[in-house]
Amino acid sequence: MRRILLFPFAILYGCIIFVRNKLYDLGILKSQTFDVPTIVVGNLAVGGSGKSPHIEYLIRLLKKEYSVATLSRGYKRKTKGFRLAKQHATADEVGDEPAQFKHKFRKQTIAVDEKRPRGVRKIMEIDPYTDVILLDDAFQHRAVKPGFSILITDYHNPYFDDYLMPTGRLREHTYRANKADIIIVSKCPPVLTPFTIRRFQENLKLKEHQSLFFTKYKYGQLHHVFNASEPPKALKKYSSIIMVTGIANPYPLEEKLTPHCNELIKFNYPDHFRYKKANFEKIKEAYDNIFAKSKIIITTEKDATRIRSADGHEILKDLPLYFIPVEVVFHKGQKQKFDRRILEYVKENKRNQ
Repeated sequence: MRRILLFPFAILYGCIIFVRNKLYDLGILKSQTFDVPTIVVGNLAVGGSGKSPHIEYLIRLLKKEYSVATLSRGYKRKTKGFRLAKQHATADEVGDEPAQFKHKFRKQTIAVDEKRPRGVRKIMEIDPYTDVILLDDAFQHRAVKPGFSILITDYHNPYFDDYLMPTGRLREHTYRANKADIIIVSKCPPVLTPFTIRRFQENLKLKEHQSLFFTKYKYGQLHHVFNASEPPKALKKYSSIIMVTGIANPYPLEEKLTPHCNELIKFNYPDHFRYKKANFEKIKEAYDNIFAKSKIIITTEKDATRIRSADGHEILKDLPLYFIPVEVVFHKGQKQKFDRRILEYVKENKRNQ
């Protein structure tokens, strides 16, 4: 019923997006190109496709041979304009995801700017020897024409089964997927059957220039949110786990934690949620009300970035609050092919400096 009521608004939104894209296609609105290799990573839907772990994968892959910079919008930051992430950047300064990138890759250039052409120019002014720029969540933003495009879609919510906002979660027409060089189906189960692979191949309707890849999550060890000097520890069996998330799709983490506890207490907040003192008080109250000895609070790495800089975070400082990092792993036999396509693109388009 809700979708039927919102359908006229989806038609209106679709018309606006179509006209905007047509203006870019006709050259009335200009897309800027740069002589530095640019790789865009994005999706057609709002939030929750797993872009951040894939950006981190690309940074790890490229930083061995090239000088890599990452440019994001800096969603929900409290600053404006171009900003270079410093070593101890906070979510308020640059957004949660760029702050997370900087904490993990301290030597890499991490920048934010709501105007991406300006952001690219600023990066090149600061470091003219930059070899490649990763454009985070910029597939639908056409002000910069990327040299290479990676489109990510969630295994559980593929864009071919979705609808334009507000009826569905799509912020862009599905025909725009034709512009991607690579399509990645993320958050896949550990095993993929030939039938499942064939289903995605048929529904995605790949073009000749496109390659399809499947990735899954690999969870790491637990890291204390406030005490960085504490050694990481393995996830074990607990009587109770309090799961705290402010992400678009908490279900993969829920699936991971459920077998490791007798009781899973969930505090699920909206994506990019800004934690307040009242939230921390409720979490602490829930922890104190658990009488089992084996209890722990687990959150995501992105949430940990926001929690550290939130007012009232001291309430949780003395509690066993840990985050569990996640990495993407390509399904069997696909990693080498993916790496080769990315490295070949950068090598062939590398600037003569």
